[in-house]
Amino acid sequence: MPEIKIMIDGGKATPAPPLGPALAPLGLNVGKIVQEINDKTKAFAGMKVPVVVDVDKSKNYTITVGSPPTSAIITKEAKADKGAGNPKTEVKGNLTFEQVKKIAEMKMGKLNSYTLRSACREIIGTCNSMGITIDGKHAKQAQMDFKDGKYDAQLN
Repeated sequence: MPEIKIMIDGGKATPAPPLGPALAPLGLNVGKIVQEINDKTKAFAGMKVPVVVDVDKSKNYTITVGSPPTSAIITKEAKADKGAGNPKTEVKGNLTFEQVKKIAEMKMGKLNSYTLRSACREIIGTCNSMGITIDGKHAKQAQMDFKDGKYDAQLN
């Protein structure tokens, strides 16, 4: 039972490598599978999305679309081209706390957090390593404000 794992741009899968050459030897209709993947990932346009294609012995397949990496969601929300090379000195974008909360809710099942509060802290930590500010403040300062309870009203 072959399992093909790939990262593709949302809604932009093609029969070119890496997908086509992996599926063609299995005797599957590559064009049909590519179209299904594009339909399932079009909501993630502009982001890299993990996709798994499971094929059984009778040539039936299932397509599983994962959640994009947290960094991809952050760069899209912040309208940044990419993360900072040196996040201590470079600022690549800004998020509001509402956007941080939205990202935390989207990624809740995939994070190492059990509560929305700790998930938001994880997202702010990722922003820190990417050079993304929170409400105009450096992510380290936002993390301190968060710890001091300044965002508690927005979490309820």
